Amino acid sequence: MSVPADSLPQPQLTPAQRQVFAEDGFLIMRQLASVERIAALRSLALAHADRRVVPIEYEADVAYPGAPASREAEGGDTPRRLLQAHDRDPLLADWTTDARLTAIVAQLLDSERVWLSRNHHNCVMTKHPRFSTATAWHRDLRYWAFETPRLVNAWLALGDERPDNGGMRLLPGTHRMRFDADAMDADQFLREDVPRNRELIASAVEATLDPGDVLLFDAGTLHAAGANATDELKLSVVTTYYGADNAPVPGTRSAQRPPMIAREPDHA
Repeated sequence: MSVPADSLPQPQLTPAQRQVFAEDGFLIMRQLASVERIAALRSLALAHADRRVVPIEYEADVAYPGAPASREAEGGDTPRRLLQAHDRDPLLADWTTDARLTAIVAQLLDSERVWLSRNHHNCVMTKHPRFSTATAWHRDLRYWAFETPRLVNAWLALGDERPDNGGMRLLPGTHRMRFDADAMDADQFLREDVPRNRELIASAVEATLDPGDVLLFDAGTLHAAGANATDELKLSVVTTYYGADNAPVPGTRSAQRPPMIAREPDHA
């Protein structure tokens, strides 16, 4: 008889896995969440998206290229993110502080104590078929104001994630790179008209995920995603963590809502 993934012992990363994350800036952990948990989270997310349970960010709000001009325009009230995942429902709170997930994050951050940010990347990403927009190459550090750039994102797939439905693409090793000012535009998106950037983009890796897979990536890793060209809504849960050697800068959006401890030291 198979054992549900959620009840398995807390995983210990291999030296090879640690090296992959250190060098590439991302790591995929397969089937970290059980079939039962994925079914429950997907049902919850579908219900909240359908009923427009606040707080929500809409496609019109992000103002990406091709997005509806306003919420009143056709498709403008299409949900883009169901915000404040941890406080939205106990099912989501249980996932954001899951012992197996946070054990992996703790190893990647090299910190026994792990904090969950309750700002921005504490949400369910909803990519609808008709009105979803592509996201250009960027680092998630553009969203954050922290003492150090050491943050790890955990991206849980609640369904298949492929290139045709807007799955994630990443540029390996970019978390270790420095870029000249002219490499990015005013909004801190990688400029695709710069020749050396085009060469870098050619190294892109597709993060093909199945339900229950988790993509862990450094907040400094450049990534992008296309629009959803399928007929099915794509759903993912994304959360951001940091260790005991880091903290949000007071007075910034990163400190707007107080964080919570997602994992305590084993000896605490």
